[in-house]
Amino acid sequence: MGFSSVQFLFVFLPLALAVYHLLPARARNGVLAAFSLLFCLWAGVRYALMLAAFALVHWAFGLALARPARPRGLLALAVVLDLALLAFFKYEGFFAANLNALLPGALPVLELALPLGLSFYTFQGISYCVDVARGEVAPERNPLRLYLYLAFFAHVSSGPILRYGDQAAALDPASAQRRVDADRFAYGIKRFVLGLAKKTLIADQLALLHGAVAGTDAAGLPAPALLLGYAAYAVQLYYDFSGYSDMAVGLGEMFGLTMPENFDYPFLSRSVGEFWRRWHITLGAWFRRYLYFPLGGSRCSLPRTCLNLLVVFLATGLWHGAAWQYLAFGLWHGVWICAERLGLSKLLDRLPRAVSHLYLVLVMQVGFVFFGAPGLAQALVALRGILAWQAGAPGMTLASFADPKLLLLLAAGIALSGPVQALAPKLWGWLRGRAAPGAAGAAVLLLLLLAGIMRSTAGNYTAFIYFQF
Repeated sequence: MGFSSVQFLFVFLPLALAVYHLLPARARNGVLAAFSLLFCLWAGVRYALMLAAFALVHWAFGLALARPARPRGLLALAVVLDLALLAFFKYEGFFAANLNALLPGALPVLELALPLGLSFYTFQGISYCVDVARGEVAPERNPLRLYLYLAFFAHVSSGPILRYGDQAAALDPASAQRRVDADRFAYGIKRFVLGLAKKTLIADQLALLHGAVAGTDAAGLPAPALLLGYAAYAVQLYYDFSGYSDMAVGLGEMFGLTMPENFDYPFLSRSVGEFWRRWHITLGAWFRRYLYFPLGGSRCSLPRTCLNLLVVFLATGLWHGAAWQYLAFGLWHGVWICAERLGLSKLLDRLPRAVSHLYLVLVMQVGFVFFGAPGLAQALVALRGILAWQAGAPGMTLASFADPKLLLLLAAGIALSGPVQALAPKLWGWLRGRAAPGAAGAAVLLLLLLAGIMRSTAGNYTAFIYFQF
């Protein structure tokens, strides 16, 4: 049940808001937990119960890790169990298939369905246990609150990835952080509507263009069509995932739980390092805090620092999916991050902004080909076809894919992904501003809401891309 689905927009969300705000404060955590459980049950009873058990186990781990005389190796056990759960459901098929290619019949390929939100809540579970063990946060003594931290329906599907310390105070329904006044509720509606518009009006439409290109053998496509299809995918992915994140922020505000920002106009970046500080911000912060720093971070020699960065970006690629193309995606970015650390960033700082920005676009576009192709082999064929500027098979022309409406939408999507906001600071401020919108702003939001609902009810609904991760 995605946020842009008819069931969520017309049944689940209105009912959750009504019950939550009509009941007294002391009942609100129970209401949110119940609706979060229902949201997860929609995706499957077995996996919803698994998430509930996961929360209960981590509640017990937290209490045990806070004791001065905790058993030795308890934190390592908690982390290993979380990673084992993730590996079993997400990577068993990948590892088994590759091992069987070398040793036929060595392992069965189970082809397990990925539980809703597994990649996100396992990382939250690890961060909770580590922070408690370090003494940075007190353990949560109320299991319902810990369940809400892990499973709140606004973020359980695709993040943002939360740290317990940032949420602890607001998990008390009587706290000041939980209070929802008219301005906060209006801000939540604005962010939700903007996210809905990103998803339904831009991302879902550009998916048609990318799907047509990715669904055709790259060896037979002309280079301009390949460029067009994967450029559309880069824009589609941004609007799909940042749209989800906007909707998560908006939902959190409506229920009094502030979600961290996950995107900060990443396509305005001038380096790969800057891009990753602006794209999927909470994932990058998690890897810095719980992998990069423990490896030594930047406190080591330059070669060791580069090795640490490569490890982090390989892990980032693997986190995104159990396929060689995601490992290539991570390695590609890791290599450029290392190059920037070795001196390329100083050169980029001296170059005109347009030149350094072009560098970033080119590097990221190659990465998005790895990410959006139907497998590593097709990604390499597509990149080779673009570099060789291949003509493509007879009958395959750019005109076959260049629908004028989609081209116009792609151009608008590129412009609104940061350039327009950079040139119009007032628009930038309005999009993120917490003040209640005036009459003109409210009219724009109403039009976007109606257009988004029309798209959702027209049978064009597609799941968020990050649901598969």
